[in-house]
Amino acid sequence: MWHSAPHLRRQGVLGMNRRNVAYISRYNPRSKYPLVDNKLKTKLLAEKFHLATPCLRGVIEYQYEIAAFQETADRLDGFAIKPAKGAGGKGILVVTHRRDGQFVKSSGRSVDIRHIRHHLSNILAGLYSLAGTPDVAIIEDLIRSDEMFAALSFAGVPDIRIIVFRGYPVMAMLRLSTSASDGKANLHKGAVGVGLDIASGRSLHAVQYARRITHHPDTNTPLDTIAVPDWRDLLILAARSFEMTGLGYIGADLVVDRDRGPMLLELNARPGLSIQIANGAGLLPRLQTIEKLDRDLSPPAEERVAFAMQVFGSDNP
Repeated sequence: MWHSAPHLRRQGVLGMNRRNVAYISRYNPRSKYPLVDNKLKTKLLAEKFHLATPCLRGVIEYQYEIAAFQETADRLDGFAIKPAKGAGGKGILVVTHRRDGQFVKSSGRSVDIRHIRHHLSNILAGLYSLAGTPDVAIIEDLIRSDEMFAALSFAGVPDIRIIVFRGYPVMAMLRLSTSASDGKANLHKGAVGVGLDIASGRSLHAVQYARRITHHPDTNTPLDTIAVPDWRDLLILAARSFEMTGLGYIGADLVVDRDRGPMLLELNARPGLSIQIANGAGLLPRLQTIEKLDRDLSPPAEERVAFAMQVFGSDNP
């Protein structure tokens, strides 16, 4: 359903122009962008701050290193290849297992070593990087979904996007891959977005292609009874990205691994606005609530999370 601009403003919906000028430009120093625009830098920084992330298994910087990739792959049951400077899920290749000498992607499609070498070559050439500049490829451990998520997502691993403003988690959604999204949790490719209650991690609304849905389009699993495990720990992990990066307005993408629990996947200094559609609520009132707080006070992440859970829960939108 389409709504007029005045109606959206009354609902507290944050638009792109206001996001860019009032929040991203104001609260995100340009000098800090490389910390999150480069996934390798983010990972190394997270390790320095003792934030859990998928284990790094290798980095490929030069074309001649691609020939030796088979040795790395043979040591792993599954792995993910990512461009360090990629965005929007572009260039990510997830291999879940091997079958008959082939590599099986999260979508179920099999590819051979030549395909993967070609993919690595494209990453290094900058095909997926933000500015088309030369890049490096990161090889990480495969994330094994928490059992609770097994029936929720098609092929890929669900992740949680949390908007963090001045260190306070203000809005969250669960992103579920679909056949349309090729096993990736990107909403613009057809993944499902499920708005989550900040106080409890329970589902509020679900959307695909900006339309309300009640069941996953592939698995037919109901989306109104979801309760994300380890919810407070996820919020604290997201909140700590503020101290780690010095960025005031950020999107933290997290997962719950079945063995290691909550982990940080990546950070985004320009998080999208579709999280508002998934939540059926506008970001602006929550951001304005945080702006009223004394900027000279810097409570620890646990206190910031407690404040957010109390103030931004579904009973206090």
